[in-house]
Amino acid sequence: MSKIPALSGKKIIQALKKADFSVIRIKGSHHFLAHPDGRKTVVPVHSNETIGKGLFAQILRNCDLTIDEFLDLL
Repeated sequence: MSKIPALSGKKIIQALKKADFSVIRIKGSHHFLAHPDGRKTVVPVHSNETIGKGLFAQILRNCDLTIDEFLDLL
């Protein structure tokens, strides 16, 4: 089984806020988040649709977080 959970964009943003990321702007359904140290990422929020594995992995790479670090934020 994969350790990557099926999460909505809203849940991902909630977890990233716990890691000191903040929403800097919103364009359409895309939320742009930034960390005070300069890391940035974009999370799409489409009602309750889940984020795919590939996009979720890219968000984690942008945020410089491991899956285990992210799961601790949930």
